[in-house]
Amino acid sequence: MDKRVVIADDESIIRLDLKEILEADGYLIVGEAARGDDALAMIQELKPDLAILDVKMPGLDGIEVAKQVKDLGITVVLLTAFSQRALIESARDAGVVAYLVKPFRSSELLPKLAAILNPLDTENEAIITPSVDDKIETRDIVQRAKEKLMAERSISEPDAFEIIQQSAMKSRSRMRDVAQLILKGEFVG
Repeated sequence: MDKRVVIADDESIIRLDLKEILEADGYLIVGEAARGDDALAMIQELKPDLAILDVKMPGLDGIEVAKQVKDLGITVVLLTAFSQRALIESARDAGVVAYLVKPFRSSELLPKLAAILNPLDTENEAIITPSVDDKIETRDIVQRAKEKLMAERSISEPDAFEIIQQSAMKSRSRMRDVAQLILKGEFVG
């Protein structure tokens, strides 16, 4: 079954780009909104599998919408032009599972969404269902590893994420394990 998605961004070009990328990959866009309050109403009514929300929108911002739908079991991903630590922490507290930095490329977006929505290992042998605390801790470890790679290699956040993700896939290990190697200074890649 197609994953049902609501997209909310006050920039129509961003919504259009997301819609085209996601529909081409088999996602079903069930709603689009330019305002946070409209997005909240759509999410509550349509109960999609995934909500992709811009951080800054008229009405309500993406973090406030995420807080209000936190208990509905909907995966929320934030779109942002910023990658500030305070923003990341408040998004995490609101139940956001990931965020994408604009501008994004489909080559970054689709693998990240697939990993979020289908937490299967590479061989489809087992479903990984870590506790909420494990997920938060893993996100924090991966975030710190991305920040370390960004500082050491003068690269963007999406590039740092891609290094971690690709290394995990090649070594058939978890992103958390790769991130821990980076933080210990033992990463070769």
